[in-house]
Amino acid sequence: MNIFLFLRPKSEVAYLTDDMSIRQALEKMEYHRYASIPVLDNNGRYKRSLSEGDILWFIKNNADLNLKNAEDIPISKVESHRYCKPMHAECQMEDLIAKVREQNFVPIIVADGIFIGIVTRKDIIDYLYSKVDNIE
Repeated sequence: MNIFLFLRPKSEVAYLTDDMSIRQALEKMEYHRYASIPVLDNNGRYKRSLSEGDILWFIKNNADLNLKNAEDIPISKVESHRYCKPMHAECQMEDLIAKVREQNFVPIIVADGIFIGIVTRKDIIDYLYSKVDNIE
């Protein structure tokens, strides 16, 4: 099976870049209602994912942080506590399903780590459910 059937292309995925501020990250995550979001470098390479929890821990450890000075702190200063491991676009479907069991989404990359989109756990479950539903 081709993983491109499940791919949400980069153009349809909200993501951050390392040079964005904490405030920009919070606003984008709030707008899209994401608990975790991919972070790319300025060349489009996948770097990591950033979660609400990562930002919360940063705020806890920087008690003087407020929304105003969050505009001046880049997300590169926020440590990610969980690495959302990407998979190559040519990976096997079995490997993708195994990875989506561990992560809500799987970043998909091509040569040189260039991010092309994500595959979500929901899309895989919906597909598998439709196959089971057809058997009955």
